[in-house]
Amino acid sequence: MKLSDLTTPALVVDRDKLDANLATMAAVLPGTKLRPHVKAFKTTALARRMADLGHTGFTCATVREVEGMAAAGLGEDLLLANEVLDARRLGAITNARVTVAVDSRETVDAAAAGGVREVLIDVNVGLPRCGVDPDKAGALADYARSKGLEVRGVMGYEGHVMLVDDPAEKARQVEECMSLLLKASADVGGDLVSAGGTGTFEVNTYANEIQAGSYCLMDTTYAHAGIAFEQALTVLSTIISVNEAGWFVADLGLKALGMDHGNPTIPGASVWYCADEHTVFSADGGQFAIGDRIRVWPSHIDPTIALHEKMHLVDGDDVLETWDVDLRGW
Repeated sequence: MKLSDLTTPALVVDRDKLDANLATMAAVLPGTKLRPHVKAFKTTALARRMADLGHTGFTCATVREVEGMAAAGLGEDLLLANEVLDARRLGAITNARVTVAVDSRETVDAAAAGGVREVLIDVNVGLPRCGVDPDKAGALADYARSKGLEVRGVMGYEGHVMLVDDPAEKARQVEECMSLLLKASADVGGDLVSAGGTGTFEVNTYANEIQAGSYCLMDTTYAHAGIAFEQALTVLSTIISVNEAGWFVADLGLKALGMDHGNPTIPGASVWYCADEHTVFSADGGQFAIGDRIRVWPSHIDPTIALHEKMHLVDGDDVLETWDVDLRGW
């Protein structure tokens, strides 16, 4: 199959760039030092490539992702890094090791009632989202143990630091966040200190596992922040209209692109706006005509991938494999 055989819009992954990204990260964070976050790519076929490189533990964001990874035989060590108040589906998984994040007595109770055996104390390290106050992490761990749960350690996500531009300032903020997490770790106990992401993987030397995911496929938001991985994922699109006044229309829009980080990028063009099914742009040095296939770079891969049922691994114009985006949905 060739790229020209694909119906657009379609997710396309450059094999060589993907392999380069995977190898680069595996060299920096080998084996269990990396716990890849599958929410970034939602595809067990890609997760299996990571497992083949030695990354045998994975981070998940939804119960569906945990179930899908277990069903695919990738359940050696799965962390649901999110709070849930109904853990019955997690407790029903018998072919995987499942750990769930907790940050309150209510989420501890839900884990115990649902049959989950292991938890990680989710600590607020500065991002105003989930997480218990660091000073209360030890007491929550004691409560979890009183309910018969094993507490494996702590996690904390410094998500607000991922896109800090200045390297020195990023390092300072990561240290500030991780000092809170390490304090909580001393109170909680356990072996795991889980944190980080693609934006901080190089400077977060405090956690003993990093939850990066976007690095493998990349998006323009991380690229603009200077994160040193290649843009492996694009959305293949077709130009369906050209206006004499000087604009072009491609056949993808809000229903094919995650837009929370802004407009996508089209090389050689300036994107004006995205509508439901259209992206409107002007030429900025590029040459475009009706029927042309173009590669569109999304600004945020996670929600972009969630909008598609399949992604295609390619080498030049050759489609090598087609993967189901089998972890999408809830």
